[in-house]
Amino acid sequence: MYRDVLLHIGGEWRGARDGRTFDIVNPATEDAIGTCAFAGTADLDDALAAAAQGFAAWRRQSAHARAGVLMKAAELLRARAEDVAQLMVLEQGKPLAEARIEVQLSADVIQWFAGEAARIYGRVVPARADHVRQLSLREPVGVVAAFTPWNFPVSQATRKSAAALAAGCAVILKGPEEAPACCAELVRAFADAGLPAGALNLVYGHPPDISGYLVPHPQVRKISFTGSTVVGKQLAALAGAHMKRATMELGGHAPAIVCADADLDTAVRVLAAGKFRNAGQVCIAPTRFLVEQSVYQPFLERFVAAAEAQRLGSGLDPDTTMGPLANPRRLQAMEAFMEDARDKGGRVVTGGERRGNRGWFYAPTVVSDLPPDARLLNEEPFGPVALIAPFETLDAVIAEANRLPFGLAAYAYTRSQRSASRLGGEIESGMVSINHHGLGLPETPFGGVKDSGYGSEGGAEGIEPYLNVKFVSQLDA
Repeated sequence: MYRDVLLHIGGEWRGARDGRTFDIVNPATEDAIGTCAFAGTADLDDALAAAAQGFAAWRRQSAHARAGVLMKAAELLRARAEDVAQLMVLEQGKPLAEARIEVQLSADVIQWFAGEAARIYGRVVPARADHVRQLSLREPVGVVAAFTPWNFPVSQATRKSAAALAAGCAVILKGPEEAPACCAELVRAFADAGLPAGALNLVYGHPPDISGYLVPHPQVRKISFTGSTVVGKQLAALAGAHMKRATMELGGHAPAIVCADADLDTAVRVLAAGKFRNAGQVCIAPTRFLVEQSVYQPFLERFVAAAEAQRLGSGLDPDTTMGPLANPRRLQAMEAFMEDARDKGGRVVTGGERRGNRGWFYAPTVVSDLPPDARLLNEEPFGPVALIAPFETLDAVIAEANRLPFGLAAYAYTRSQRSASRLGGEIESGMVSINHHGLGLPETPFGGVKDSGYGSEGGAEGIEPYLNVKFVSQLDA
């Protein structure tokens, strides 16, 4: 099922020039399952040259022609969804049902941006003088360097690549080293759909070396990064030093506010699914559960039951609802977080430990009674750990929701329209979902504020970062 992964440069699948590779490890077994080519500077130079040629060819195609290629890529990805999903499970660990949804949603994203390609409108600006035409035009930025994470190895690469390609840009995609094969299949779908050689290139390697080389390079006109706030700030600073346009989708620490008048059964069901999806390795996962005092205990009990009902195992097992963590770094991070929580007097209601000694499995965990200085209350867990605390007033919970520098996603449950309006308006977050989980659809904006980044990767807003505005004023001869 698993074949060694190659680079895709200038329309060709090939190894690295110096022959270097690295092992791909199954997180459920810790076994090596294949290798991936490791790009060096020479390979990046090849990708840059190919992207320049690809951009020259791709931008000349009409918007409708570009839309047709993207639609074909979406069809191919849907047709290959089962194989791509199984590759994702083997290398990333998530349950097969979740992987299938990710691949199908990625096809929907490509289809959405195919439609947006045909809606890149300019406008006519009324002139102040006779015989003058004033046009506001939009043109592709140029070559884009896109850096994508391992937690959603197909969908995150899709959001960046599809938007850039719809705009007429060329892309050098730095895919996720932990999950390269399924990302490569996304690129294969674009290539097989008729994308010109060089319009989409794929590399893997040492992330700091690749970003350090591509971001300052004069051939690259825009970067798009999804990952941690720490790395995002470094890349944003590097992009700023070279006047590069940047989109940053960074970390979060999403509050989930449950008011006393909420439907508790719905809140528990939806929030628990959001928390333990992909073993909690989700930037928009609810993490800080803030529950009104009068319903705190019943919510806690129901949420603990939902956590304990999760079935850990291989993502290929149909009974599995939560797979392993994707890499040993996340396992070490969970253990460090929990050690700090216990040292500071937090109460581990359930979980809080590794499961088994083979595979990077960590028990679904619920922690309460944490002091304000606990690391878990201040740093993004990015794992299957839920922090539950009571609140007394709406003012107090809004202040707590806004306390941290993060502002990616937030959730709230209440039957009060007045409370919902306050929460939607006053929480400092790029996305707020009230009484359901409504984030991440192809047609909706996706992005954060504050230390969670800037720019949007969905909806009509998603194509804008890949376009320049050009004003043309012409006096008729």
